[in-house]
Amino acid sequence: MGKDYYKVLGIAKGASEDEIKKAYRKQALRFHPDKNKSAGAEDRFKEIAEAYDVLSDAKKKDIYDRYGEEGLKGSTLGGGGSHGGHGGCPYNYTFHGDPHAMFAEFFGGRSPFDHFFSQNGSGVDDSVDPADPFAAFGMGGFHRPFKSHPGGPRVAREKQKDPPVVHELKVSLEEVFAGCTKKMKISRKRLNPDGHTTRSEDKILSVDIKRGWKEGTKITFPREGDETPSNIPADVVFVVKDKPHPVFRREGSDIVYPAKISLRDALCGCTVSAPTLDGRTITVTSRDVVKPGTKKRITGEGLPLSKWPEKRGDMILDFCVKFPDKLGQNTREALRQVLPP
Repeated sequence: MGKDYYKVLGIAKGASEDEIKKAYRKQALRFHPDKNKSAGAEDRFKEIAEAYDVLSDAKKKDIYDRYGEEGLKGSTLGGGGSHGGHGGCPYNYTFHGDPHAMFAEFFGGRSPFDHFFSQNGSGVDDSVDPADPFAAFGMGGFHRPFKSHPGGPRVAREKQKDPPVVHELKVSLEEVFAGCTKKMKISRKRLNPDGHTTRSEDKILSVDIKRGWKEGTKITFPREGDETPSNIPADVVFVVKDKPHPVFRREGSDIVYPAKISLRDALCGCTVSAPTLDGRTITVTSRDVVKPGTKKRITGEGLPLSKWPEKRGDMILDFCVKFPDKLGQNTREALRQVLPP
């Protein structure tokens, strides 16, 4: 009677592909000769590899399920030797694989036992029991989840994406008014071709500032952050921030201009010359009494609307009345005569 490959892996006949992979993973970790020093571990490790080599291959598995090890290896085939069963000739399977190479390929080329050793390679990490091949991977059996790759048994550790790297991008009101392109230099780490070491490099990112963009607008450059063997690079995010303006302040798509006038102008009428963001000057005349806090709206002289750049917000004249520090006696008497009580 031939080998029972299902028994070798500890699974029932008819197990799914996923169950076969999980069984190999478990048994190969348990009997790997680098960790299991018991007698016969090397032979058992090779036997586990052979079982997986057969059961993970649909053609070999079909022959084995129908005719057993003898039929698979050509001793007999369906009880008829070279004259029966599978096309009238034996399959002649022999395991020529390297069980250690299969193990490395299954775990993505990296040893899952790295956790057992200290950083300087001087010995075993006291926090991990080397007798338990699952200790390094936490209660669930593995430190990180594994992902199957189509087309073969290769399994790799799932990388985690780093949180976004956020930078403030300061823009002037003139730049928001007209639109512009900002060149932003970032420094980051990139993987070398060997897939393990990293290098530092600079990169210039071009940020197109659209007309009318509001403060807080975010521009994202996917995966432009640091790259390491164990991570997915973070997104680099720029957040628009208004620069303080020497003349205006911003309120959404409107701009506010502080119009300073004298008390006489506030009472008797005034004319204000206000600058614009595109370099013009507009003249506004008021014949009404201007009280402190009075505002006057000039339609269409603000910033472009972010969703409709062909339209613009307003300019708001925020009147600030300058009162005299002191008055002479004659002036006081004159004001008493002309001003209402």
